[in-house]
Amino acid sequence: MDEALLRSLTPSVLAILVRRGADFAAAEDAVQDALVEAVRVWPAEPPRDPKGWLVTVAWRKFLDAPRADSALMLLHHARRAARTAPDGSLVPLAEQDRGRWDTGSITEGVEILQAALARDRLGEFQAQAAIAALHADAPTAEETDWVQIVEWYDELARLTDSPVVRLNRAVAVGEADGPRAGLAALATLDDALPRHTAVAAYLHERDGDLTTAARLYAEAAQKAPNLAERDHLTRQAARLNARRSR
Repeated sequence: MDEALLRSLTPSVLAILVRRGADFAAAEDAVQDALVEAVRVWPAEPPRDPKGWLVTVAWRKFLDAPRADSALMLLHHARRAARTAPDGSLVPLAEQDRGRWDTGSITEGVEILQAALARDRLGEFQAQAAIAALHADAPTAEETDWVQIVEWYDELARLTDSPVVRLNRAVAVGEADGPRAGLAALATLDDALPRHTAVAAYLHERDGDLTTAARLYAEAAQKAPNLAERDHLTRQAARLNARRSR
């Protein structure tokens, strides 16, 4: 892979997208996605026209991003009515009443996502929407296809190298391969990450260590970014402490 060639072509590819009407920030994201794709594809299939290839792929990614973003928003919106209880408290995904999910929004979101993926141009929004679609497609929490979700998080981590993505991946690994595997994935991450302590609490609870889980839920509550999340984590700690005292 000629990384020097990629670096030399980047400014002109970016300029072409901007001249075509792309917002500069969105064009930068699309070009970056195209460069990632080039690193993956070019060693096996080097293009005859590297610049033309980058322009074509970056432009398609620019066009696909709003579609995938729309799919992601629809799939998240579909669960909106079930996210809070009548008293305003948070309801975790696994405990939500799926009968209150908006099936019309789910169907529309999945159709948009399928159209974006059919173009074979994978980007961050497509991966996020695919994860949301797998959650939405599960009739019950127990039937969630966590193995596929881990695979999509692997792809998303490759695309973004985001520690938050890796934190969410640790939860998925814990569901797919067991809580100890999730804790092992979590151990590779900075414990200063937002919600790291809450994830650790959840995985310890899944592993049966209620004492550690209760302590971590209480610690996570003190770090919560908002009142609703703090109250939820406080209730989780109280619930486990009550179970331990029986």
